[in-house]
Amino acid sequence: MNIPRWGVLLIDILIALVSIGIAYLLRYNFHIPAHEYKFVKIAVPLIFLVRTTTFFIFKTYTGIIFHTSIEDAQRVFWAVTTGTVFMVISIPTAFLFIEYNIIPYSIVIIDYFVTIFLMMAFRAFVKLLYIEMGNHRKDKKQVIIYGAGSAGVSTKKTLDRDAAANYLVNAFVDDDHSLANKKLLGVDIFPADNLDRLLFSSQADMLVISTDEIQADRKQEIVELCLKHQVKVHHVPPMNKWINGELSFQQIRKIRIEDLLGRDEIKINSNNIRSEIKGKTVLVTGAAGSIGSEIARQILPFHPQQLILLDQAETPLYEIDLEIGNQHRFSNYEIVVGDIRNEERMRKVFKTFQPDIVFHAAAYKHVPLMENNPSESILTNIYGTKLIADLSVEYNVGKFVFISTDKAVNPTNIMGASKRVAETYVQSLNNFIKDKGKVTRFITTRFGNVLGSNGSVIPLFKRQIEEGGPVTVTHPEMTRYFMTIPEACQLVLEAGAMGKGGEIYVFDMGQSIKIVDLAKKMIKLSGLDLGKDIHIVFTGLRPGEKLHEELLTSSESTMKTHNKKIMIAKVRENNYNQVKKNVNELISLFDLQENDLLVKLMKEIIPEFKSNNSIFEKLDLPVKKEDMEQ
Repeated sequence: MNIPRWGVLLIDILIALVSIGIAYLLRYNFHIPAHEYKFVKIAVPLIFLVRTTTFFIFKTYTGIIFHTSIEDAQRVFWAVTTGTVFMVISIPTAFLFIEYNIIPYSIVIIDYFVTIFLMMAFRAFVKLLYIEMGNHRKDKKQVIIYGAGSAGVSTKKTLDRDAAANYLVNAFVDDDHSLANKKLLGVDIFPADNLDRLLFSSQADMLVISTDEIQADRKQEIVELCLKHQVKVHHVPPMNKWINGELSFQQIRKIRIEDLLGRDEIKINSNNIRSEIKGKTVLVTGAAGSIGSEIARQILPFHPQQLILLDQAETPLYEIDLEIGNQHRFSNYEIVVGDIRNEERMRKVFKTFQPDIVFHAAAYKHVPLMENNPSESILTNIYGTKLIADLSVEYNVGKFVFISTDKAVNPTNIMGASKRVAETYVQSLNNFIKDKGKVTRFITTRFGNVLGSNGSVIPLFKRQIEEGGPVTVTHPEMTRYFMTIPEACQLVLEAGAMGKGGEIYVFDMGQSIKIVDLAKKMIKLSGLDLGKDIHIVFTGLRPGEKLHEELLTSSESTMKTHNKKIMIAKVRENNYNQVKKNVNELISLFDLQENDLLVKLMKEIIPEFKSNNSIFEKLDLPVKKEDMEQ
């Protein structure tokens, strides 16, 4: 319960009266001369009147005493300072009339410092008492903070001042051994080597990772230890994302699976990307999707002349419109609603905006859906890509960066095969136009699943866990490569900047991860017990799925680049005229809506395309050794 305002005002006035008494005692070494008592009778009412007036003017009594802040300290300072200045001016003025000083200047100065000290000490005492009383509540949750730096200090202060949070920090842990056995804000600091034992002995409820200077594998180790001891794990964002430079309790959030699967920070050549994008008109297709929208966000800091965001999905396109306009404060962009399969609409876009660079992220990517709708996959992933590529040549686009997928490698489904055909067309087109003096250069980027994207299992697992399960996994041995969306898009920009034309860039996806292990870890991070609170159910491979994804065909190898995360796949060149003939024939079959005819032709064009767990397995052709070189 807070002290009422009138109560705070009365205490402040009492402090002012006590302060003048202390000032007199200090000034005269605790023996006030008898002749000074007649002046004291005048000084005390004057002090009372001046202090009360300034307290009202500066409203020193309005702050919530249990949550005293810098603003409250400033009000006290200005109220006391203003009153003291008034008294300093009044003393010589009064001397002109009564020919003696009502209050010695030395007493005024002593009173000034004593009053400020006592008023702030009172507020600090009440706040500390309130915090201490809260800390002794039996239901207080025990917290360990990992990181004893400035972020750790801010984390503890944030937890302490948020009464509703109901947390008590009882230990700091840090990798810096020189801090071991010391105290920070009255709390012991332990070496990180002792974390396992500390988690066991302290009966902690939660560990907060407060430092962003931590390696990804080390973060993994910490989380594994916490899960072992059933301790919840939270973390704070980097300092540059704090609100007005201060950490709020709402920003201390549960650690997510995305935070664990991300690798150490990628080092990209910002200068190369800036020189590629600055002052250029950039078109992003599929701009409303998870990859396209993140590419758009990462382009903004490099100051393009104009950014064109194209998609046919109206609502998410509207959301990215609001985000860029309001959060990123970038005004020179255009939102275009359009279908990459509509030639006249796309021609209008190219003619109007004359883009210098195209990032082509628009695609259908859900494997089971495309397995049931082959013609749509062909129309979007092949014809749409061909149309945007051809228009890029016609309108002298400098670079065309194609976003492909690891599912294009030895494809087992319609979606992957369609992207492989599109890769082949883009690459052969680059070689064909280069000989004819055209300016457009085509670059392909190939990578695996991105965490949190619309096609990722992460959102599905999250939803199933929130609903109480079961969590559905297709096969206990299924593995996938994972990369965070920002990480993937950074590499796309880097590859686009370094590409000279015709390359297929393959990204280092790290180690493949078992999907069932991913599901188990997400369940643990949610604070649930597998087999007790929630179950995992194996549903079997879906049409077109394969157990393990690949980034290279058996006939491909890679060359290194200056960025160790990016390699160039060495692939066999294809004849453009033959590829164009095959692609046009494939597109022409769309109107017939005969799935078997479409898929049969795709298998002829891409001989390594072998359907898996699909009705189209009947159309598979025997693979010849020379076909694997395609």
